[in-house]
Amino acid sequence: MKTIILISKDNVLIGTLKSLLENFYNIIVFGTIQSAIEFIYHSIPNLLIIDAVSNDYTIIEILNTLKGDPIFTHLPVLIIMEDHKRMNVLGTVSADDFIIKSEVLSELKARVELCLNRVERVVEINPLTRLPGNISINRQIQNRLDSGIIFAIAYADLDYFKPFNDYYGFSRGDEVIKMTGRIILNTVKQYQPEGSFVGHIGGDDFVYLMDVDKIEEATKSIISSFNTIIITFYEESDRENHYITSIDREGNKRVYPIMSLSIGIATNKKRSFRHFGEMTGIASEMKKVAKNSNGLKYMIDRRQG
Repeated sequence: MKTIILISKDNVLIGTLKSLLENFYNIIVFGTIQSAIEFIYHSIPNLLIIDAVSNDYTIIEILNTLKGDPIFTHLPVLIIMEDHKRMNVLGTVSADDFIIKSEVLSELKARVELCLNRVERVVEINPLTRLPGNISINRQIQNRLDSGIIFAIAYADLDYFKPFNDYYGFSRGDEVIKMTGRIILNTVKQYQPEGSFVGHIGGDDFVYLMDVDKIEEATKSIISSFNTIIITFYEESDRENHYITSIDREGNKRVYPIMSLSIGIATNKKRSFRHFGEMTGIASEMKKVAKNSNGLKYMIDRRQG
């Protein structure tokens, strides 16, 4: 079920909106946009509905900052206003649609569906993690290269995910993927709130872009957090054994250790790249090296040329 965040202090409006939408969507209510920000960053919703307050320029500032972030550009925003005059007040806000309160009963559901359908047609989003997909990832990398920006790219994936998925089932596997996406997103935004980017290639593969001087510490934190949490997805007997027994691709029984996260990092600080594929290729190469390392499994390409 798709998740909609509703921001309002009007209990009557909240009750009306919930009666119109809660049979179709998961509705989560916050009193202010400030109180909702942590949830939005932690678990990207499908739609944001805001009950706008006259002359509240904090809404404009926070929304414009949020929508200016490449990760949240695709997040649709529907603003509810008292009357048409409010549109002049909020004319500079990054909203996808507006609706006045007198039209809520007759038009809200249609407007919500329009916002959701529009973003699904225009923007490529991974349905599981709500993170941008391959097209957005490649565009973000290429734009930085074309602009001459010095940055780093990290390519992350899970070790022994398929045996886990086969052993415990797709539902628990999906929860691991979502958890991994949340850890990466939250950590990247913690270390670099602006100018960073997180994308989900698909399956258990993720990419994030950061400043060169921030990405190593963020990567250490990501792996450490993952190692702490992943053990909770295993049953007690498997946690005690530190392995599971599953079937490999040849149909043979094999022992697989607890999942880990391997990350390869490439930068254009000491070597130049013309195409996003060149840079992601180096990051992928470093990821393969990281898989065979001990401790925190990450590897940075430090070659020049």
